[in-house]
Order: sequence, then C-alpha cells, then structure tokens
Amino acid sequence: MLDLSRQFEQIRAEVLAAVGRVCASQHYILGPEVEALERELAAFCGAAEAVGCASGTDAVWLALAAAGVEPGDQVLTTPFSFFASASAIVRAGARPVFADIDPDTFNLDANKVAQLLHQGKNKKLRALLPVHLYGQCAEMEAFQHLAADFGLALVEDAAQAIGASYQDGQGLTHRAGSMGVTAAFSFYPTKNLSAYGDAGLVTTGDPEMAARMRRLRNHGSPQRYVHEDMGWNCRLDAMQAAILRVKLKYVNGWNGARRNVAARYDHLFVETGLSARQSTTSGQPSAIGESYPIQLPFTAASAHHVFHQYVVRAFRRDELRAFLTARHIGTEVYYPIPLHLQPAFIYLGYREGDLPEAERAAREVLALPMFPELTEDEQHRVVSSIADFYC
Repeated sequence: MLDLSRQFEQIRAEVLAAVGRVCASQHYILGPEVEALERELAAFCGAAEAVGCASGTDAVWLALAAAGVEPGDQVLTTPFSFFASASAIVRAGARPVFADIDPDTFNLDANKVAQLLHQGKNKKLRALLPVHLYGQCAEMEAFQHLAADFGLALVEDAAQAIGASYQDGQGLTHRAGSMGVTAAFSFYPTKNLSAYGDAGLVTTGDPEMAARMRRLRNHGSPQRYVHEDMGWNCRLDAMQAAILRVKLKYVNGWNGARRNVAARYDHLFVETGLSARQSTTSGQPSAIGESYPIQLPFTAASAHHVFHQYVVRAFRRDELRAFLTARHIGTEVYYPIPLHLQPAFIYLGYREGDLPEAERAAREVLALPMFPELTEDEQHRVVSSIADFYC
C-alpha cells in the first residue's frame, strides 16, 4: 500500500539536518520550530493562523472546541470516515448526528444535510463537520450557505486533504483549511504530508480562536502555572515540526505525482475493460457487476483531488482483496463499518438501513496502492492481477 523508504531517500540529508538542529537546540516541545511550521502551513492553506498539536484526533477536538462546541450540543457529520471524526465530537461533550453520503464522492451529501436541517428536529445542533475524504474537498459552498442559514459553525475535517482545493461558483479557488471557521489536519505517517510519528494542526482565520487553541493544547494555560481553561496535553513536538517543515516544500510535487498515479490507474482499468470511464455528471454510480466489476474514483468538477487514497468500488470486494493479498499486493478497506453502526455509538439509536449509501460504500470500497513513487510497472501488476481475478 505504501513505501515510505522511497520518499525518505529523496530527503534524507535534509531530514537528518533538521533532526540535528532540534537536538542541538534542546527545545523539544513547541518552541521556534513549531511556530515556524505554524506560519508556513497557515500561508500554504490560505489561513490567517495555524496551531500545531499532537495528532489529527486532537486537531479535530481543538477545532470543534474553538468553534464553540460545548457539552450538550450536537454536531452533524458524515458516517463514512475514520472514527476520530465522530469520537472528537464526543470528546468535546457533544452528540454526533449523521447524514448520508454522496454515492459518487463518498463525502457528506449537502442535500441530505439540508433535508435533515429543514426537518428542525436537532434543536441543539451547533456545528457542521464535513470531511474531505480520500483527498477530495466536500461541497463546501453548499455547506457554507447551510451554516449561515441555520446559524451553525462550519468546521473542516481536512485530515486527508492537505493541498486539496475547491472552486466555488464564482470561479474562486480555496485551499482545504481556509473554508471553515476552523479546520483540522493530520500528519500521521501515511498522510500526503506526513510526520515520523503523530502530529496534527488546526487552521483558522480568527486570532481569538487560535489563542484559545494554544491554551487548550497546553492544559488550558496561556502562561506557566496559570490555567484559564480545562485543556489537555496535546502539544506538538519540535522534532515532528522540523521534519514537516522539510517535507512541506515537496508536498505540492508529491500531490501532483499522486494525481498522475491516479490518472494512470484510470487509464489501465478502462484499457483492460474492468471499468467504464466514469461520467462527471452521473449523480449516481452505476452498479458494479460482472460486466464492469471496478468503478473508478469520481472527481467533482469543483475539486482539485490530491488522492490521499485511490479508492474504487469493487464487485466481490472481499474475495478480490483475499486474492490480491495472496499475490502480496497491499489493499485496505476505508471503512468497513460506518460510524453510525459502530458499537461505541449504539446509544445514538441508528440501525442498519438508516444511511444506505454509507452502508453500501462500506461493502464495496477498496483502496489500492497509492504513493507518489509508485511505478508504472507496479501499477500494471496491480491491475493485471485484478483482471486475472475477474477472468
């Protein structure tokens, strides 16, 4: 699925120099390296402020807390994402509310959200939390209008979408991290911009929100031994910040390489007859089956997709995955159980069938090897092996 050693070989000298710089400084938590990373990432995302923290999970919690989510509130989000998108809501003291996904993009469906909001049943709703899944921005203009109409805070879960962007109806392009009141990023080692451990960051256009997050990440303390909030220990290590500063210079190029890998996959699948070319105006994915067992990822016209993952829908998904595993080809299922059906969320009262598109996606999605250094020969091997399975 991923070979990080190839990337490290490209930047080994720079990374080791950055690590040596931190060791010589003896400043290992927060400090100048973190402050520099915050400035550089804020500029990269088109945001006024950035606040580094210990993980993407902490970033979602900080983003929600800074946006005003409090105990007793509700936050509406997608059921088709990593667990942290919803567990951070609970950590903020709020209750997750789920709406179904768009079957094309796998992102939260703005139309379904609008229907739910107009029902008026969720009186305690405080925020919307769309997730830019797999590296493609959600329909943020629609969510911005809904947030304004219903008086909600709009928070981006951009954990998988560093460098992704969205074009609004006026033709203006906005980077992930610049479209909500706050936005959360993860730099987990598998991400497009990855640390050598856990790390996260929140962007915002509001200096007061940034100041509060800096307190919250450090036990609610604006200065030593003075605690204004009941915060948490989720500070960013200087070592990770220094490494991320090295890698940030390369992320646009790496994202471009990922887009090239995705385009090559698309071509190979169509060329082998495993998939029909995906229409950009379909509105609904065609059913996968014997004739076309693979459905290609869909990119919305408004989106600049950075392909954190290359995720297809696959006929007989689990059998195909076992076949590829036997051939030593890595795959992954993101995500096999939708959040509304997770045992930890049974108290929310959702049942199977409530969110059918998320449930169908969980049965069909399969992530194939995706990283910037993936070679054409390796991609041929992946696709030819899939063709062997279906033949």
